[in-house]
Amino acid sequence: MSALITAADLATALARDEVRVLDVQYALVGTPGRERYAAAHLPGAPFLDLDDALAGPPGARGRHPLPDPAVLEEALRAAGVHDDDEVVVYDQRTSLSAARAWWVLRWAGHPQVRVLDGGLAAWQRAGGPVSTEVPTPSRGDLVVRPGSVPVLDAEGAATMARAGVLLDVRAAERYRGEVEPIDRLAGHVPGAVNLPMTDLLADDGTFLPPARVREVAAGVGVHRDTPVGTSCGSGVTAAQMALALHTARIEAIPYVGSWSEWIEDTARPVALGPDPG
Repeated sequence: MSALITAADLATALARDEVRVLDVQYALVGTPGRERYAAAHLPGAPFLDLDDALAGPPGARGRHPLPDPAVLEEALRAAGVHDDDEVVVYDQRTSLSAARAWWVLRWAGHPQVRVLDGGLAAWQRAGGPVSTEVPTPSRGDLVVRPGSVPVLDAEGAATMARAGVLLDVRAAERYRGEVEPIDRLAGHVPGAVNLPMTDLLADDGTFLPPARVREVAAGVGVHRDTPVGTSCGSGVTAAQMALALHTARIEAIPYVGSWSEWIEDTARPVALGPDPG
């Protein structure tokens, strides 16, 4: 089963009552996800907050560390999710936060999860209805089983940069350390290779076809048998890249703490400048 679902296929699945849909609209800056949700969402879809449910509090482990399993479980149960549910998650367009939800649900032991490719924008382009009504789902019974997929910590990221490929998926100027609009220090993990996430997205916010993803990944030395990790600013775009690679049958391990965790320890080295490759 593909990790992605089209708007047309989602409409069919909803008509058959085969899936449970969760809205995870999110923005690092600008209109908050809750306000986006209030303005328009898929009918019947409850809202799942990235900061409150899909990440722990910011601190030494980064800006979006792993969520507390009990907090995540409560949020998913409140959203009506059961252990046997097929879940579809979506955000406003590029699947940035939806990919984080996809990865966190799999980490929590719930692999039956897909992402609406192109998000709410794709749904509306296809003529799908939207709502402002907030649903009140009956309580679910999902049990969170943390650690069901691997995750990189700082030591693991450093090892991956030496013994495999650690993809830094931020914009090239952030990778090179020329600008840093969010974190207190600019640069990248030594040995990391730059592949901006935007290189794997089409103009409409959908993911590139798997064959094209494999082609772009091969250009930075990543193939199906390559040990690969993904890193960004705080672990959200790292999950988005992991999803993009997954569609091409390349399995990547996100460094959830990413750059915002790496720089918390002043003993860790910082690299500047262009990709050595």
